[in-house]
Amino acid sequence: MPMKTRLLLIAVIVASGLLSSFTASMNSYYVQILTFIGINIILGVSLNLINGHTGQFSLGHAGFMAVGGYSAAFLTTTYGPSFLAALGGSSWWSEALLFSGALVVGGIGAAIAGLVVGIPSLRLRGDYLAIITLGFGEIIRVLIQNTDAVGGPRGLTGIPGYTNLFWTFAIAAITIYSISSLVDSTYGRGFLTVRDDEIAASSMGINTTRYKVVAFVIGAFFAGVAGGLYAHSTRYLTPEGFTFQKTVEIVIIVILGGMGNNAGVTVAAILLTVLLEALRSVSDFTWLPQFVRDLTKNRMILFSLVLIALMLLRPQGLFGGFRKPKRT
Repeated sequence: MPMKTRLLLIAVIVASGLLSSFTASMNSYYVQILTFIGINIILGVSLNLINGHTGQFSLGHAGFMAVGGYSAAFLTTTYGPSFLAALGGSSWWSEALLFSGALVVGGIGAAIAGLVVGIPSLRLRGDYLAIITLGFGEIIRVLIQNTDAVGGPRGLTGIPGYTNLFWTFAIAAITIYSISSLVDSTYGRGFLTVRDDEIAASSMGINTTRYKVVAFVIGAFFAGVAGGLYAHSTRYLTPEGFTFQKTVEIVIIVILGGMGNNAGVTVAAILLTVLLEALRSVSDFTWLPQFVRDLTKNRMILFSLVLIALMLLRPQGLFGGFRKPKRT
């Protein structure tokens, strides 16, 4: 594992402990922003395994997040009370056991979804793969919207608020460590080989499809866990929270931080989350021109401008990333 990734991992763990100790005295609004930062770190690093380290272009991460979020929330709202009662009532350890189990179930559900979409589609690449994964995300959202068991278009309510800063940043640290260690392992070099030159890797006998499916499954698993954290933080889920706009947010985090750079993606997740929250108040500044205030209200326009600027001025991201070797 690179030294900068180790330092980042230590920083996330230390931040988890420090922030958890000050949660009681912090404003709930700032606690939620910090929680969203941790969730975005998990989403960004997990998508970076697919888009950055393996060189694919997935637009289905919001769909994986939705599967994990709804699965974990359905488990805790439907079976949680009886589970806690069987353990003798609600306590910190019984709630922790229930919550950790729900997150794992949500992650496994998302991983299965990643396997389902990965096996038939990962023989494709580039724009074709992006279109298929985008369609998958929309299919998931529409299915949830038409499923009454999880609230349908009304949304799923009554979700217990188990997510806190310790859970969020501890899982963010686990995500960074797991994916960084995987990529730096002997097996993980196959992801980088597929990214650098898939045709050459295939000609050397490397099963490129298997590596792409594994990347999708692992990335989807952590996205599902992030969805579970998100559900138990907001305590309310609606299909409109997992639209194409959410996917674009996660993709921008990866591009902003640098494809294949976990440390850069982590910093980008922090910057983008804080920026988006800051823009909410900019629209209330009456001294600004009206077109500027209108622009800050429409995130899709801002995301488009950010992507265009990055592609023109710094295609490798603000913090750098891999450079694909030139063909000779």
